[in-house]
Amino acid sequence: MDHENIIRKRVDVPVAYTWATEDIFPSDEAWEAEFCRVKGELSSYERFRGHLGDSAKMLYGCLQFDEEVGAAIDKLYGYAHLRSDVDTGNPVYQKLLGRAASLYSEASAASSFLTSEILAIPAERLSGFRREGAGDGSFERTLDVILRERDHTRSPEVERLLADAMEVADGPSQIFKMFNNADTKFPAVKNEQGEETALTHGRYVTFLESRVRRVRRDAFLAMYETFGRHRNTLAAAFAANVKQAYFYAKARNFPSARAYYLADANVPETVYDTLVDTVRESMPLMFRYVALRKRMLGVEELHMYDLYTPIVPDVSLHIPYEEAKELILKALKPMGEEYLAAFRKGLDGRWIDFMENEGKRSGAYCSGPYGVHPYVLMSYQSTLDNVFTLAHEMGHAMHSWFSNENQTFSNAQYKIFVAEVASTCNECLLNHYLLEHAKDKSERAFILNHFLDGFKGTVFRQTMFAEFEKLAHEKSQDGEVLTADVLCGLYGGLNKDYFGDGIVIDEEIAMEWARIPHFYTPFYVYQ
Repeated sequence: MDHENIIRKRVDVPVAYTWATEDIFPSDEAWEAEFCRVKGELSSYERFRGHLGDSAKMLYGCLQFDEEVGAAIDKLYGYAHLRSDVDTGNPVYQKLLGRAASLYSEASAASSFLTSEILAIPAERLSGFRREGAGDGSFERTLDVILRERDHTRSPEVERLLADAMEVADGPSQIFKMFNNADTKFPAVKNEQGEETALTHGRYVTFLESRVRRVRRDAFLAMYETFGRHRNTLAAAFAANVKQAYFYAKARNFPSARAYYLADANVPETVYDTLVDTVRESMPLMFRYVALRKRMLGVEELHMYDLYTPIVPDVSLHIPYEEAKELILKALKPMGEEYLAAFRKGLDGRWIDFMENEGKRSGAYCSGPYGVHPYVLMSYQSTLDNVFTLAHEMGHAMHSWFSNENQTFSNAQYKIFVAEVASTCNECLLNHYLLEHAKDKSERAFILNHFLDGFKGTVFRQTMFAEFEKLAHEKSQDGEVLTADVLCGLYGGLNKDYFGDGIVIDEEIAMEWARIPHFYTPFYVYQ
């Protein structure tokens, strides 16, 4: 492994390896000027309040103004969260992020009358407005969604109160983010050469991929012992987030938090249940895979920390970042030159922040404000898995790039339910290319092993997450307190169900729920 014993500070990361947030705002001062301008504009909502039913001009004028405010706040929030995520302990960007979130909450409160007033317009009059003022049709989908939400929209007073509460409701998520990325320090782990090496979120899976079992076990134990020391605090944060989700569900007349969050993308709850049921019916396939992994590794007992290491001996792919970029471009050739040109623009235009540093947010994602370009965060470690992560996140980036280039702000915001199509397509093309160009049967088997591991993680593991989330929310809704013991018992039991009797379900894995950031975006993982 090409680990460094010391994790670099953010200031020590070369600018060329960081993302170009100056494409959003050239400086913090420019951000401040725009913040003040937008904040001052919020009072202009009042000229529309009580008048949306007067004319098509008034209705569409309000929708246009609301879109302009939304796009402006998108940039303010985007800049702040990108600067904060690469150095979560930096108080300057913690403050900017908090102010951006507050501004979003203020704007939501100021515009909270919009939906209820539109729903109050008689159907025939609204239809006339739509015929008269539709123009390019850019707000027709917005109006369709509002009409669909009729049964879940409250009075203007209640809508404003709910909007005002958004910032408070985000508290559990922010607490977890600060704990997980800024304050948590893991003990060092001895690498294959016996050298003390820092354990981080970015390096954890790389340690688990080690062919030396001691390294895998030590990293696994260090990770979960660290989280285990804070089990009660983390359970309280998790439980608070579950409660805020149910609060909003009840306030909007939904029977459950799950129904509320799935309705946003117009997805029936039966889709969620069918996923869980189908994967559970297919569990024998996972059990066969676990048995294969145990046999190939030649171990008497297979443990949870043995699930990521390659099962093909004598093959190791070390792929530096620059090589990964070229490899992915070759694999994506079937997408066509227009796609590849945009992809190269992202690779060469500092859309990607790929070097690990102290305080950097864990995991990988694609984000970015409308009207600029997408941004990808990851901590690249030169493994095959990280090559796939880069291809995956840049799939999201291309989806956003082409959506933003061809749609208005309101219509470019695609739902998470369809977001993984572009990213997974990139992974499949990369896998196909690697198999076609494998040097020999061993390397081909190594790539197939990686594909199987990806299937295990994307289909089985994420579905296990989804079932855990469903059950945890149901318990809370039924009045049960989500203590650390309750959450660990639930999560540990699901691991036994999903991995079977062919593996030792180490007790430490019961704490894994505590390190999954996606749980703070309720009912996200099933998608």
